Amino acid sequence: MPHCKVRNSSLIGYADLSRPASPLLHDYKTPASPQPAKSKALQWFAVGLGLPLVVVALVSGLGTTTAPQPRPGTPIMTASANEPLLLPSNDGIAAGAIEPIVVPEPIPEFDKLVLTISSGDTMEELFRKHGLDLGHLVSIAQLQETKNRFRNMKPGDVFEITHDAGQLISMYSALSLTSALQIEKGELGFTAQLVERPIEIRKRMAFGVIDTSLFESGAEVGLSDKVIMNLAGIFAWDVDFVLDIRQGDNYYVQYEEIWQEGEFVMDGEIIAAEFNNNGRTIKAIRFVDDNEHSEYYTPDGNSVRKAFIRAPVDFTLISSNFNPRRKHPILNRIRAHRGVDYAAPRGTPIKASGDGKVIFRGTKNGYGRTVIVQHGGNITTLYAHMTGYAAKARIGSRVKQGQTIGYVGMTGLATANHLHYEYRINGVHRNPRTVDLPDAEPIADKYLARFLATAEPILQELEQFKSTQVASVAYTSP
Repeated sequence: MPHCKVRNSSLIGYADLSRPASPLLHDYKTPASPQPAKSKALQWFAVGLGLPLVVVALVSGLGTTTAPQPRPGTPIMTASANEPLLLPSNDGIAAGAIEPIVVPEPIPEFDKLVLTISSGDTMEELFRKHGLDLGHLVSIAQLQETKNRFRNMKPGDVFEITHDAGQLISMYSALSLTSALQIEKGELGFTAQLVERPIEIRKRMAFGVIDTSLFESGAEVGLSDKVIMNLAGIFAWDVDFVLDIRQGDNYYVQYEEIWQEGEFVMDGEIIAAEFNNNGRTIKAIRFVDDNEHSEYYTPDGNSVRKAFIRAPVDFTLISSNFNPRRKHPILNRIRAHRGVDYAAPRGTPIKASGDGKVIFRGTKNGYGRTVIVQHGGNITTLYAHMTGYAAKARIGSRVKQGQTIGYVGMTGLATANHLHYEYRINGVHRNPRTVDLPDAEPIADKYLARFLATAEPILQELEQFKSTQVASVAYTSP
């Protein structure tokens, strides 16, 4: 048989029809309806070559529009193999149509810029420096939320900017741990809104034994400086962490960790704590009232704090105790020392030992720069040798316990930086370190039931943690 070539380019890639025809005979029935001679001849010729029926149907379509089409999903047999071939389904697509290919629009890529505010910076200068549109700055500066943000801008603030060749697309700036300012450009201009920054609060437990100091012990068990300071502050009314600490004292603490977007941010508040000092146990549980005021109470609802704190400054040592017959270091004669001297670095904050009103602020003889606070119950406290005063501690102003009223110095008759602190009842000096301090008010009656219900599961968690620590110590002991 002579060689034949098919010139129709639509069959290229299906078979090479120029090769010799197969000598095999096939039992093949032609369609019932009559076909043009050319088409019938081509069908028989293709079958002889062993081509799949799908190719025959395609070639048949060249000569007629009435050739039967195999239904999608119907198995057909090839002339050279007995394996079925399934045609892909064209559900929802018209016969002969080509399904369109949808090409997604490319996502525009914008430039990112992070601006960190330094001292003296203005937003206009930063926009000019980085080639950002000043017209857009004028537009967003007119938004009320943005006005407040720019007005309160301070060093360290961060602005995250998205722009397209200097054209502002968006701006984001954290306002606090839980909120941020979001500015977006829309079809009608810029809009600004405050958005939330969700946080996750996780509970953590810690146990420590004191060998030399609370701070060294806390660091050894992984507590941050903030948690250690808060722990000392909770028990400051009952424990002098410089003079009262004994080797072997221990503590348990449950506190919060703040996480955001899966990353640790900072330590939160202490939830509950127990301190064991020289044979006595003190427990404290945090409670927040309806006015968002937090306080620590004993398990039965009494305040752990006193109306006064023992030491109104974070000191390194007591340089001079209360002594009615002390010899004055400068005057070199017997002169009663009616207070306690706390040695501390220059500039260390001095705190009001209790709630009260400032009745004196100024220079007072050998006391140097001095503040006197009047408290209830005819109690006054005096703070001397200050290097300076806190702005809010003015004569006649109310101060809260722990509020900074001045800073350590050595003005007046002083040989080194320290705070001279006096405690008087009805004008009579008492030893600040040993005088009986009045208790603070217990939890309000309207909160007592809620506090007790809240404290119970917290104390149970603390006890469970204590039992695991006791078991661990027993297991590791020789």
